[in-house]
Amino acid sequence: MRRFLAYLLLLAGALGAGLAAAQPLLTPAELQVLRLTREPRIIDTREPAAYALQHLPGAVSAPYGRWRGPATNPGALRPLPELTALVRELGLTPDTHAVIVYTGVDSTDFGSAARVYWTLKSLGMTELSILNGGLNAWKAASLPVTAQPATVAPSNWQPAFNPRWLATQDEVKGGLDGQGAVLVDSRPAPFFQGKKSHGAAKAAGTLPGAVNLDSDLFFEPGSAALMDKAQLTAEAGTLAPPRPGQPTVAFCNTGHWAATDWFVLSEVLGQHDVKLYPGSMVDWSQAATPLPMANEPGRLAQLRHQLLSWSHRNLGTKAP
Repeated sequence: MRRFLAYLLLLAGALGAGLAAAQPLLTPAELQVLRLTREPRIIDTREPAAYALQHLPGAVSAPYGRWRGPATNPGALRPLPELTALVRELGLTPDTHAVIVYTGVDSTDFGSAARVYWTLKSLGMTELSILNGGLNAWKAASLPVTAQPATVAPSNWQPAFNPRWLATQDEVKGGLDGQGAVLVDSRPAPFFQGKKSHGAAKAAGTLPGAVNLDSDLFFEPGSAALMDKAQLTAEAGTLAPPRPGQPTVAFCNTGHWAATDWFVLSEVLGQHDVKLYPGSMVDWSQAATPLPMANEPGRLAQLRHQLLSWSHRNLGTKAP
C-alpha cells in the first residue's frame, strides 16, 4: 500500500506539471490521482441498471441514450434545450473537468464515450477526458467501485453549440462550401462496400469519394482501449493528408463509430479541422430527395439481401 501511495504522489506531481490542459485519454491510475487532487466530474454513460450495480465513486449517471436522437435517426443532435437541461443536471460548467466513463467491452463501446465527448466539446467545455478502457480497465487496476449514487448541485450554465466540429447534411452535400473534404467512412468494410446497412437507413453504400477507416483499427483485437499514439498515427497514416484548408469529415451509420475516428484524429493526433457528420448514412439516406451514393448495390442485390436478412431473423439461417 505504501508503495502504491508513493506511486500516486509521484504521478500527481507529474500530472500537476503536465496537465495545464486536460489530456483526452486517461489511464485508471491517472484518473485516480485526479479524483484525489482535483475532483473532476465523472460521467457514467452506461445504462441506469448497470450504474446502480456499480460505478466509480462520485460518478454521475448520464446514459448514452440521453445524448442521442430518436430511433428513426439515432445520430441526430438533441435539441439544445434538452442538452442544456442535461448538462445543468450534471452540474457542468465550461470550467468543469469532465471525465467520461463507458463499460469497456469493445471498440464499439468506446464510441459512446467519444460521441459524448464531442457533444460536450461542441457545447463549450474545454477540460474533457475519456477513461481509456472504461470501467473494466478501472476494475482490472483494483481501484474502488461503489453502488452509492452520487448527487451534485445543478448548474445554471447556458451553453451555445459551436458548429466548428460539425458537418451537416447540406455541408457534406455542398462539399463544405466548395472546399471539398476528406470523407472518412468509419464503418466496418461490409457497410462501406454496400453489403450491409443500418436498420434505419433507406439505402446501402457510402458517400461518393469516401475512404474507409474502420474505427476498430485503432484498438488491439478484442480491446476497448485505444492503442498508444505511435500506433494510432500509423493506422491513421493510411489516409491521404488533407490539402491546406481542406477539412476531414468522419461519418458512419449514426455518428457513433465516426465519433471514435473524430476523437483519434482531432483530439489525440491533433489534426486540424476534423468534423463529425452526426446523422451520417442514416440521415443521408433519409433525405427527401435521394442523394448521391457510392457502392450502392443494384436492385437485384438489394432484394437478395433483404430476403437473406428476413430468413436469418425468422428462420435462423446464416446471416447475410
